[in-house]
Amino acid sequence: MSEGLAPVRRALVSVSDKTDLIPFAKALAGHGVQLISTGGTARALEEAGVPVTPIEQLTGFPEIMGGRVKTLHPKVHGGLLALRDDPEHQAQATEHGIEPIDLVCINLYPFEETAGRPGVTDAEAIEQIDIGGPSMIRSAAKNFRSVAVVTKPSQYDRVVTELNTHSGQTTARLRAELAATAFAKTSAYDAAIAAFLSRRQPEAFPPVLDLSYVKLDDLRYGENPHQSGALYRDPVSTGPTIPGSRQLHGKPLGYNNVLDAAAALEVVKGLTRFARIERGASAPPLPAACVVKHTNPCGAATATTALEAVDAALAGDPMAAYGGILALAGTLDQSVAKRLCAEGVFLEVVCATGVEPDALETLKQRWANLRILEIGDRTPFRGRKLEYRTIPGGLLAQDRDVRLPEPGLWTHAAGPEPSDGDRQLAARLMIVVRALSSNAVAIGGAAGGATKDEDGADAFALFGGGAGQMDRVASCRLAVEKAGERARGAIAASDAFFPFPDGPQILIDAGVRLIAHPGGSKRDQDTFDLCDKHGVTCLTTGVRHFRH
Repeated sequence: MSEGLAPVRRALVSVSDKTDLIPFAKALAGHGVQLISTGGTARALEEAGVPVTPIEQLTGFPEIMGGRVKTLHPKVHGGLLALRDDPEHQAQATEHGIEPIDLVCINLYPFEETAGRPGVTDAEAIEQIDIGGPSMIRSAAKNFRSVAVVTKPSQYDRVVTELNTHSGQTTARLRAELAATAFAKTSAYDAAIAAFLSRRQPEAFPPVLDLSYVKLDDLRYGENPHQSGALYRDPVSTGPTIPGSRQLHGKPLGYNNVLDAAAALEVVKGLTRFARIERGASAPPLPAACVVKHTNPCGAATATTALEAVDAALAGDPMAAYGGILALAGTLDQSVAKRLCAEGVFLEVVCATGVEPDALETLKQRWANLRILEIGDRTPFRGRKLEYRTIPGGLLAQDRDVRLPEPGLWTHAAGPEPSDGDRQLAARLMIVVRALSSNAVAIGGAAGGATKDEDGADAFALFGGGAGQMDRVASCRLAVEKAGERARGAIAASDAFFPFPDGPQILIDAGVRLIAHPGGSKRDQDTFDLCDKHGVTCLTTGVRHFRH
């Protein structure tokens, strides 16, 4: 056959997503194709006046068990899998009354959509696991020499064009491409189901790791202009994420935009989770803001209003914040919009829990290209237990570092007894320091001079951070330099222990009054003695937070 043409005489159509179904079915019928269908799809075709043969008429067996069993039948799979040029196959087909099926149009039960819905039960998600659909797709795709397998509405036009061009036939090239897409679809579908179920299993690291992500968009380029890039979404994740956000304005997101926005969002999520535990679930959510540059927080704050949180975050390191990414756990209202339009403020991305319409218009008028993302409600994140990093020839997997500080369990190792307020401020600072690249040291405290007694430590801010240094002394110097005069009377936090007291000496010389770190060095006592000598409180947390 020229171009490997194969006629389409009978087609089985069974779809959950009925987008453009009727025009496609009418086009097939226009080429004399007999349409076989199931359940809701058959009813939709009948109501549209498209001739259709119910699946039970083909199989001689009714749909049973609520539609769970309807297409798992030899007359379906034999019609798909039979080799047209194999005499034995054809003889068996004739013996058993099996007629060939030349095209299947299947899109699967919406498992990913259902599993990603907040509050979904296991039973609801499991009922959306399609069995017959993937089976028919795989049977058709295996026999792509003769069968065309259509798995999404975006393929309809091309299939119809080929039928029109080749008098009701499809080309071998098209069938091969459709088969490749089909196997990718069933593989991703199965991986999404496996990921959903694995979240409920005690085994953290399975012997075979199957990952399935859905491409959202191609990016202009990757981390650098000479690299290509794309953004994928985890179909089983719920709650606030950058891939799950809604872009309201601005240029398309770039690779670095996504990385930085995700980093900023993780910080505000950590701060609000901690505040919810500290203040009680019945208390109003505490606004939190974070400004990130090159995945490192350069400003972070909590406050009683969104405006105060944003203002304190921008003030953390104004030079670094210029051209940065802002995440806000809270509603971006008109007061926040006006602050972001002030002189000296320039951001690439702003993402917020919600964006009020008038605030959006204000930002649009001021910034033509500012990317504005609405993250959505405050439902807790629910997704994979692990995070992954690829390396040449392999992949590393580990638990996500989302453990919140427990300041009430920290050890008071040296210096004056800390107040509860100081412990809470140090805990918020530790949430920020774990988001900095190691080695990391951060300085912060109560924003605007507020104290625990005044506002329950809600007014917290990062004053300066030292990140990504090869030694912790350099990180201390950078944190002090960034904090400036604000270091006097402030709190310092380190993501790992101090191997020598030289780093703490730099912090103490700058006026820091409390140092929190994991502890565990053989020379911890040297640091404790130094803090006792200068009247500086030292707390050890027992939890390291490296981030490479």
